[in-house]
Amino acid sequence: MDGEIANIKKWVVIYPVYINSKKTIPEGRRICVSKACESPTCAEIGDCCSHFKLPFAIEIDKAYPRDFMQRGRVRVLLKKEDGTLYNPAISSRKQLMLRIAELVPRHPGRTKKQEPATTSNAASSKSGKGGKKKR
Repeated sequence: MDGEIANIKKWVVIYPVYINSKKTIPEGRRICVSKACESPTCAEIGDCCSHFKLPFAIEIDKAYPRDFMQRGRVRVLLKKEDGTLYNPAISSRKQLMLRIAELVPRHPGRTKKQEPATTSNAASSKSGKGGKKKR
C-alpha cells in the first residue's frame, strides 16, 4: 500500500478550477473560456478519466490553494512505468484538461439536472407576456 501511495504522488493533478469557465486565469483556470465547462466536480472529472481508461484517484480532503473553499482534486496517471501512454490520444495534462472539459457538459448527471431548468425557464417566460400595465 505504501508503494502505491508513493506512486500517486507523481501522478498529474487536476483541480476542477482548471477547467471551470466561471473562473478567470488569475483565479486558476488553465484553458480558454470557450473550451472550458461550467462548475465541474471531482466526480465528473473522475468519470471522464474512467471513460478515457486512465487510472485516477479522487482526493476529497485536498483543496486548491487559491480557492480553499472548493474541496477536492483528481490525480491521473497518463503514462505507464515503461513510458508508454495509457491513452495514445492524451499525451499531456493540457490535452487531458481539454478532453475532460469537452466531456463534462455531456455527463449523465449534468444532463438530468439541466432538463427541469429549461422547462421552468420556458414556463416563466409564458407567464410574463402581459408586459407593463398602463395607468
